[in-house]
Amino acid sequence: MAAVAYRVDLKGFAELSARELYDLLRMRVDVFVVEQNCPYPELDGKDIDALHLRLMDGGELLASTRLLKPHSAHDPVKIGRVVVSPAHRGKRLGEALMTESIAVCEQLYPENPIALSAQAHLRRFYESFGFAKTSEEYLEDGIPHLDMVRQPATQTA
Repeated sequence: MAAVAYRVDLKGFAELSARELYDLLRMRVDVFVVEQNCPYPELDGKDIDALHLRLMDGGELLASTRLLKPHSAHDPVKIGRVVVSPAHRGKRLGEALMTESIAVCEQLYPENPIALSAQAHLRRFYESFGFAKTSEEYLEDGIPHLDMVRQPATQTA
């Protein structure tokens, strides 16, 4: 299936309208809690200080990530809550979402590595974006995960 057209929207928590926040949280709960049958604390307090990258088609939310700022100069920026709407799967939005998220991280924090906690079955997907495994597999909310890091683009090989 061909890729779908989208626009990138990047907002801090306070910039999201009530409707935008509702749509974002609903999609995450629908996928992570309901579809993956994984009860966990979705409202973890981290959204307030995060940047929310959304792929939009008009007013429709297609996909999103949560970008957590580094705590210090050498800490990684973190990409999390990577989710594509079930209604829009198979349109290569996961690839677009990661490409856009990495670009924002590199623009805002060019000297910092990018980290994520990947569901283990998606390891090859994240490796295709330059992420490398940095932990053994572990269970997070009953789902196998592993930590992965992408080194800064400014770092020489």
